[in-house]
Amino acid sequence: MTDALSTSAGAKTASKKPPTNRPPRADAALVLADGSVFWGHGAGAKTGAIGEVCFNTSLTGYQEILTDPSYAGQIITFTFPHIGNVGTNAEDIETITPAVRGCILSADITEPANWRAGQHLDDWLKSHNLPAITGIDTRRLTRHIREFGFANSTIINSGEGVDINKAAQDAADWPGLEGMDLAKDVTCAQTYDWDESVWALGQGYGTLAEPKYHVVAIDFGAKRNILRCLAAAECKVTVVPAATSAEDILVHQPDGVFLSNGPGDPTATGQYAVPTIQALIEKDLPIFGICLGHQMLALALGATTSKMHHGHRGANHPVKDLATGRVETTSQNHGFVVERECLPQGVTETHTSLFDGTLEGIKSEDKPVFSVQHHPEASPGPQDSHYLFDRFVAMMGGK
Repeated sequence: MTDALSTSAGAKTASKKPPTNRPPRADAALVLADGSVFWGHGAGAKTGAIGEVCFNTSLTGYQEILTDPSYAGQIITFTFPHIGNVGTNAEDIETITPAVRGCILSADITEPANWRAGQHLDDWLKSHNLPAITGIDTRRLTRHIREFGFANSTIINSGEGVDINKAAQDAADWPGLEGMDLAKDVTCAQTYDWDESVWALGQGYGTLAEPKYHVVAIDFGAKRNILRCLAAAECKVTVVPAATSAEDILVHQPDGVFLSNGPGDPTATGQYAVPTIQALIEKDLPIFGICLGHQMLALALGATTSKMHHGHRGANHPVKDLATGRVETTSQNHGFVVERECLPQGVTETHTSLFDGTLEGIKSEDKPVFSVQHHPEASPGPQDSHYLFDRFVAMMGGK
């Protein structure tokens, strides 16, 4: 859209009355807890949503992003304007049932122009009952989040009257992600085996035929492409629910344990997951964690985590491997971080963000365990960090 439909109250608290002037043709709105209002046009499902607004700077992979379980409780702002240009398909998904609350776009959803497109993005959003707003000044919204931090908000896309005051209050009343255990909402209901490998042009997804190792993956909200990368590394994968005990995991006699990504506050999920991880560490099993799995491994080793000002989300984040000096372009999606100053003795930092200097990876000096904050499975994103799966396999081979 060429017309500016965004206004901002500029207030930090919800006490200031939000503006109620609606621009012509605007039929939907994003209302922040501080009273800021961003008017736009409704897309996707005609429904509302409350959640934490975040922004993602990826240029590609919007379908993988929208189906990433780590976005539970969140509303995604895409900073890239052309969303919808490759449509959607049944292959590029990270979970069958998206956990994201909705999305915010600068321009109208682009008509698909790709040979793999099976469905228009707008139709796909409607099929999953996900609301969206287009015509938003996403640059202004992103600057707002960068200045004031993560923002609880309400999407209004009902096609009916827009009650700005109620929407602002609903957003202010929403408890936020701190203290939320959302892994329980996105984890699998029961144990299952996984043998699907990575996608190849003209072949689709492969199938693991002759596994060399057996990995138990604890599902805190696992992305499918992480499991595919494990299968591509010749690992038979047994996926277990987030609250599975160490005893039940050891029954499978794994060569290694994988701690998956996932949503929510690691300290909340850690109430039941950390004791399990600690018991597995004592068994000297190779353990590899990604994202939420990284944070909970750190908690299990004695570190602490905290909520970030606005988080890291995108496929263009530079991370330095401190052992090699190599700088990797990484895919990221997290709003919590492991605090460097609280790393216990015997735990070493392995990777550092070159955006803001935050900690991006750790390893134990006397146990075969390591983890990274970023996403080496590259879905979406670059493949610079794929070697981490090889490192995990090498650990199991030398156990």
